[in-house]
Amino acid sequence: MAKKKNFKGFSDFLNNSVDFTLVITVLLLLSLGLVMVLSASSPTSFQTYGKSYKYFLRQLVFAILGLIGMYFVSKIDYRLYQRFYKQTWWLSAILLLSVLILGSEAKGAKRWIDLGFTTFQPSEIVKFLMIVFYAGILVKNRDELGMFWKGLVKHILYLVPIIILLVLEPHISTSMVIIITCCVMILIAGCKFWQFLASGIVAVSGIGSIATALYFVSDAFKEKFQYAITRVITFIDPWKDAKGDGWQVIQSLYAIGSGGLFGTGLGDSKQKYLYLPEPHNDFIFSVIAEELGFVGCMVVIILFAVFIWRGILIAIKAPDMFGSLVAIGITTLVGIQAVINIAVVTSSMPATGMQLPFFSYGGTALFILLCEVGVLLSISRAGAK
Repeated sequence: MAKKKNFKGFSDFLNNSVDFTLVITVLLLLSLGLVMVLSASSPTSFQTYGKSYKYFLRQLVFAILGLIGMYFVSKIDYRLYQRFYKQTWWLSAILLLSVLILGSEAKGAKRWIDLGFTTFQPSEIVKFLMIVFYAGILVKNRDELGMFWKGLVKHILYLVPIIILLVLEPHISTSMVIIITCCVMILIAGCKFWQFLASGIVAVSGIGSIATALYFVSDAFKEKFQYAITRVITFIDPWKDAKGDGWQVIQSLYAIGSGGLFGTGLGDSKQKYLYLPEPHNDFIFSVIAEELGFVGCMVVIILFAVFIWRGILIAIKAPDMFGSLVAIGITTLVGIQAVINIAVVTSSMPATGMQLPFFSYGGTALFILLCEVGVLLSISRAGAK
């Protein structure tokens, strides 16, 4: 009888409230993100389209659609995804293959599919699909997770084909995010840390050695991945090519340094006036720093910290292992992207092309992100008492 009562209570989770703190945090991040897209994109938008609000209006439309999607997804019982976790791996592979075959090329990379009315980056969906896949497979094989070959190695190998397809685009930044997110899920699920650490060292050393050898032996490999080497060199000394590859990083540092404690004021950034390339995208945090200063940056960082805190809390309270792992995966996904983006714009790591969640311009990416938050809210409903 007790089991029947618990199941009934879980089935009626729609009557439970979602994590209100998370909702408020997301709305604050989204609102601030829209304001900063409006501010950061206006010069570029005017130059490109003759209208200062073109980028902002498009982002606003997708934000509204994303909030509607977040609401409806939060009403879906997240256990539904577990039934199809095997299919998510195959769907991920098909989406990434479609990019290589049908994708449109920009700046030497094939990452987008042109839908006519907008461009779509399949890797954004693949991030969530891999979270669902790993949550499902880790739950199924929970009794094997303490073993080395059946536990750690077997589950790591599921990543290899997906990462290869991403590298072929090439899309190194998304590869990094998916690897880190899935590895965190594997560790949380119960794989032994020492096995994971030892395997990681061996894998990184092996991949690094092979990549180095191919770089010097294969001209095609060298040409395709020269940009990655250039980014590392630029990170070490951006002033070595101040008017070329180092330009964006240098302008970002100028923007951050100009902001001071309280910033120059909302809308008063100087670097966004065609000094900082695409200030509304990967380097929008630089404009935040310039216009809102150190205080504004800390507000953004604190909001992301609150998001991570609530995500971890939802994972802890989740009624099953699948929900807990999905919550950890989505939380890690958002947190890692935020950390990498801020590290790049402050020249703390080489440029990766990583967007800042809720802030960087990109309609479909924002819509998918808000739907992922909807999944997180669904899990919070199930864990609510």
